[in-house]
Amino acid sequence: MNRDDFDSLMPPRAFSRRAFVRTSLGSGFAAAVLPIAAQTAIRTPSDGLIAGEVSIPVGDFKMPAYRAAPRGVRHAPVVLVVSEIFGVHEHIADVARRFAQRGYFAVAPELFARYGDPMAYGEISKLVAEVVSKAGDAQVMADLDATVDWAGHQGAAVDKTGITGFCWGGRIVWLYAAHNPTLKAAVAWYGRLEGPVSSLNPAQPIQLVDQLKAPTLGLYGGADPGIPMRSVAAMQDALATGSTAARASRLVVFADAPHAFHADYRPSYREAAAKEGWQRGIDWFRQHGVA
Repeated sequence: MNRDDFDSLMPPRAFSRRAFVRTSLGSGFAAAVLPIAAQTAIRTPSDGLIAGEVSIPVGDFKMPAYRAAPRGVRHAPVVLVVSEIFGVHEHIADVARRFAQRGYFAVAPELFARYGDPMAYGEISKLVAEVVSKAGDAQVMADLDATVDWAGHQGAAVDKTGITGFCWGGRIVWLYAAHNPTLKAAVAWYGRLEGPVSSLNPAQPIQLVDQLKAPTLGLYGGADPGIPMRSVAAMQDALATGSTAARASRLVVFADAPHAFHADYRPSYREAAAKEGWQRGIDWFRQHGVA
């Protein structure tokens, strides 16, 4: 995998181990992204929510996940939240709580749990080589299927399921929208659209437009050097000739936004683009039955 496909455009930083060691899933930040931009990091309260770490069975494996849902509400619509390469850290948990505060049953599965803790890696290249690259697409699709099934057993309305994700997770969103025939809608934040394939990653989103089963909103930064506008334009052309869901999909480009513009804990954060993208995502879910 090419590290430019991920959040790897930031210079190396010194860090304190105490700043990223976590006591539970959804706490702390990965060593690779320190120091945190504390002045812009959003903290969403868990008042009125059931929030915290859960365990999801995937065959014989127990996959950790962060769940946030409105307390006492049954049949809440489901949103799967897929992380960047840094795993389910504090920001991803906060995104889940933001959805929960709006009435959603939000679950962020730790899709790298079989291979190591992405929080502990200070070098992006080593993290990708030793952890991220081992999480193949078929395994990730199965893990997400198991997450939906688990949510149903918790009383959530799985017939109203959506998915959103960031960077690495943005690519996974496109793949899951082509995989799950019951998915209602998807929102992909700056997920890779083209690139090399392998036995673990046999197809890229642009190759799956004929198989897309859920209308997908793609949110991209016009100043993202890792996902050039020619790639976004090629995807737009491909969607226009794809499945019914592909033709209903939309790509939105925020002209001056860099990669990871939604990541409020990083210097790449762009408040205006992040807020507009978030509202577009919420509207997209409502428009397509995830409400």
